Amino acid sequence: MRFAVRVKPGARKDSVGGRWDAGERSALVVSVAAPAVEGKANEAVRRAVAKAFGVRRQDVAIVAGDRGRDKVIALDLAPGGTTAAERRLAELLG
Repeated sequence: MRFAVRVKPGARKDSVGGRWDAGERSALVVSVAAPAVEGKANEAVRRAVAKAFGVRRQDVAIVAGDRGRDKVIALDLAPGGTTAAERRLAELLG
């Protein structure tokens, strides 16, 4: 399963939720306390998304946007887990 995220590094605390709209596209907002240096924010994004979806950090990959705020995340889900993950994504987008 793949979806877009908008990262807000340097936040007070890590959180996942909310919608960021950019014209036709929308993305899940992921705020992380880690700074955007040396991959620290990317690792924090992987941890936060894994926690929000109830998967292992190793099951979360950043497949696009490694150096920007707009990223595409891929979740490696167990067979049949896509429906639950899609439902969770809808909840988080609010």
